[in-house]
Amino acid sequence: MRTTPRPTRGRAAALLATAAATALVLTGCSSGSSGATGGGSGKVEGTITLQTWALTPTYTDYLQGVIDGFEKEHPGAKVKLQDQPGDGYADKVLSQASSNSLPDVINLPPDIALPLAKRGFLQDVSKDDSGLAKTYVAGALDSYRYKGLDGTYGYPWYLNTDVDYWNSDMFAKCGLDANDPPKTTDELFTQAKTMHENCPDDYLMSRKPGLGDFTLAGVQVVNGDGTKFTFADSSKAADLIDRYKTAYQDGYMPSNVLNSDYLGNSTLFTQGKVAWTTGGATALADMEKSNPSLEGNVTVSPALDTPPLYVQGLSVSSKSKHLATAEAFAQYMTNAKNQEAFAHQVNIFPSTVSSQSDPYFSKDDGTVNGKARVLANEALKEAKVLNPVEANSAMTDFLDQQIALAMKGQVSPEKALQTAQDKMNSLLANG
Repeated sequence: MRTTPRPTRGRAAALLATAAATALVLTGCSSGSSGATGGGSGKVEGTITLQTWALTPTYTDYLQGVIDGFEKEHPGAKVKLQDQPGDGYADKVLSQASSNSLPDVINLPPDIALPLAKRGFLQDVSKDDSGLAKTYVAGALDSYRYKGLDGTYGYPWYLNTDVDYWNSDMFAKCGLDANDPPKTTDELFTQAKTMHENCPDDYLMSRKPGLGDFTLAGVQVVNGDGTKFTFADSSKAADLIDRYKTAYQDGYMPSNVLNSDYLGNSTLFTQGKVAWTTGGATALADMEKSNPSLEGNVTVSPALDTPPLYVQGLSVSSKSKHLATAEAFAQYMTNAKNQEAFAHQVNIFPSTVSSQSDPYFSKDDGTVNGKARVLANEALKEAKVLNPVEANSAMTDFLDQQIALAMKGQVSPEKALQTAQDKMNSLLANG
């Protein structure tokens, strides 16, 4: 079950990288360079297949309950459930497409849906559903609208975002106020300097920047049609790397941030070694379980600048023999009632606009976990996908290596960014 924000994005990107060979096969059996636009009008009848991603057996009862409800409303329709394991999912989906065996309704995050949409295997669901904009959170819908393509290639299903967690004990010891933490990246650097000056062995910051940080800095990461990365063309990207380089070399971050044995800022925060991390609305419970001394010593606030958005969705195969039924089921499964029922079982958020007023998500129960849930729910109104779907893990890993070299002072930020951009564009052009 992919409910935590960052692992969801990371795993999807990694799976895409391992599926590169299959993606090239798709080019040969493509129906065109843009998504299908055939209509899904007609009777809701016939048998369709729903494919989910690592949701059974844990959530079999929920999924079957939704299917039963749909079949009760549409007696002439039947839905068969099949679930795929987590590992190798993107490779499996791309293989299904290349062999013309893509399920009618498929659980796809935006980055795995992208190569299918480009090659005409996914239905533009906006053709047959004029109510998308009124039903779903804007940022979630946008994640299934791709550069260079017209249309919307998935129904947002469930969402997550990040909030910020701060170690109040470390803040107090180092002359900072955890009830007034940084609200922007600029304030983060300012308070990191204060912490270092007052507590040379403690740290506020503990990570390198990435493509999402470029987006927040106002950098155009990808060109208008999604065919080239352009971040190295902006001086803002180099300025941001230079700022992180200075902070690293001045000791505002642990030295191992750039090493291969770096554990990640969430782990360092849980261990009490750094004073800030990001995480989902329920991350604190896991952190406190790993380190009980954190209980009562953590405050929470909205994500810096623009909150990130993590999305799972249901796409419809353009090759479905029962297109009207497939679209109707995807709409049904992602309606407010069914999404809220799922989100009450799992640590996720519905993508439906009306669900944001559900007291479960919108009312603070007085706990830090409750406040985090309310902050995350509020953030979803403006959250955006910050990492471009065109970037797979092979690309971001190479960029990460170049940024590390720049922060160590071994190459200039400009050189690191240009080298990364050239490599990433080569990978993008090759499928």
